[in-house]
Amino acid sequence: MTVTEHRNSSPRILQLPSLALLGAALLLGACASQTPAPIEERDAVDQQVRTPAKEQSAGVQVYPLKNPAVKELTEQADQAEARGDLDQAAVLLERALRIQPRDPELLQHMAEVQLQRGQYEQALNFATRSHDIGPRVGELCARNWRTMSLAQERLGEPRAAGQAMDRAEQCMVTRPQGL
Repeated sequence: MTVTEHRNSSPRILQLPSLALLGAALLLGACASQTPAPIEERDAVDQQVRTPAKEQSAGVQVYPLKNPAVKELTEQADQAEARGDLDQAAVLLERALRIQPRDPELLQHMAEVQLQRGQYEQALNFATRSHDIGPRVGELCARNWRTMSLAQERLGEPRAAGQAMDRAEQCMVTRPQGL
């Protein structure tokens, strides 16, 4: 690195090759892979939110048709989440939400990603928004409340967490006998 200094005590000037090296170092640092989310949080979402809601779902679930761009972004977010790149998953879901901001499934997916990232307030916000515009029964409803429960637990609100878990149980409606 060559540094030129003027006698009148003006600031040092770095020559162009030095700036290029500095820029390359910054770029490489930014491209470094993200550290995966703590296993505990990733497992918690699967074991305490997604799996129980799916297993307890006995009714018919109705889902709206997806915009092809949203479907592609959601699939990419699923892949990023599977490899532990939760920041990328959040970016992809954010793009999908710009296209369909009132999609309760997208909002819930974002809530679950935020929960895994340790962003509990954000997870609570997205799950609440999803519940407010989504179905009040079924698997998605249960995932909403289970996410809210887990976020409240992590935020140190055990009473609110318990109430949310009770509400998750109320989402599951079984079909009448004989149908």
